[in-house]
Amino acid sequence: MRKYWFVFKVALSERLVYRTDFFIATFLRFTPIITTVALWGAVYKGADRKLIGNLTYGEMVSYYLVVMIVRAFGSMPGLASGIASDIREGNLRKFIIQPVNYIGYHLHVRMAHKSVYFIMATVPYTLVFWWCRDYLPGWPAASMWPACICTLLLSFLLGYLINTAVGLLSFWFLEVTSFLFIFMVSQYFLSGHQFPLTMLPDGLRHAITLLPFAYETFYPVMILLGKCDHVETMRVLAGQCMWVAVVAGVVAIGWKRGLRRYAAFGG
Repeated sequence: MRKYWFVFKVALSERLVYRTDFFIATFLRFTPIITTVALWGAVYKGADRKLIGNLTYGEMVSYYLVVMIVRAFGSMPGLASGIASDIREGNLRKFIIQPVNYIGYHLHVRMAHKSVYFIMATVPYTLVFWWCRDYLPGWPAASMWPACICTLLLSFLLGYLINTAVGLLSFWFLEVTSFLFIFMVSQYFLSGHQFPLTMLPDGLRHAITLLPFAYETFYPVMILLGKCDHVETMRVLAGQCMWVAVVAGVVAIGWKRGLRRYAAFGG
């Protein structure tokens, strides 16, 4: 494991080289929450309703605030496209001839990226949550903290594996840009990132929650907001574990069979 620890440290150092630029970019990612608060305020006022999707206005704002935290764990910008690029352009060959697992390598790189992100995002998170403190329901109960931490870590693993699986499609398709676009749009909608899935009709919501995307964002957000009791929380964690295992199996099979098709020439 020492080589992967070294990969983690090198990736961590690379992220810290341009820390000022990274901090500014991270800070600007929080500005849309201002328009989100104003938008939903107008929606609730125009609808003249206290509940939309079984959420009050304060709970709706809280939902989007917590989505930022959960998505910070589960989002993997550039991972699928980076893997596809390595396969398409032949850069994968350097990993094949080295004693390092390509999937494990990228996992530790992403762990380093997330570590730097949360360090840099401490100030923006603090400011945004302080500004919206009146909407927040408060800290989760002490008994729920282990479940909250587990659901965030599983969200990270699930997001990583799903993006890796999409990237591995490049073993079979020369150009995967269309797949990446469809994947990003579907994930944005089906994960509950765009809006709470409670706003959908019951039948459609139940169908969507059978997919892994809801376990990547929507359900973890519900747990952090205290909307799930202990039984429901255990069910969500079991669902996350199941999907992590399923997608990990897909990645393992895709990697093994993809290598049989892979060919790289030249220096």
